[in-house]
Amino acid sequence: MNIILWIIAALLAAAFLFSGLFKLALSHEKYVAAQDWAEDAPRWAPHAIGALEVVGAIGVVLPAMVDIAPTLVPLAATGLALVMACAVAMHLRRREFPALAPSGVLLILAAAVAWGRFGPYAF
Repeated sequence: MNIILWIIAALLAAAFLFSGLFKLALSHEKYVAAQDWAEDAPRWAPHAIGALEVVGAIGVVLPAMVDIAPTLVPLAATGLALVMACAVAMHLRRREFPALAPSGVLLILAAAVAWGRFGPYAF
């Protein structure tokens, strides 16, 4: 199970690092053109979410890799799960049903890592 949690954490890190850097790299206008939800959100929201995703991506793997404060891994996974729970809620509110699948999958994966690292498979 430990190997499965590592694989899931690596996939989460890759997905959130890509997503977060995408949000941080684009100007607000370019991001709104690429993602409809950002038009209704506050101007600062995509960059703030991007920063949370990058920090979460780093936190879900790095502390365990370097064996410095590995208890941060389940906290980072919980944070990513919360970000994705908000994404799911937002997509439901906006009736963007096709966008629920990726958000829901990432929510479940982040919750699985948080559960595994807080509980039976803690470092």
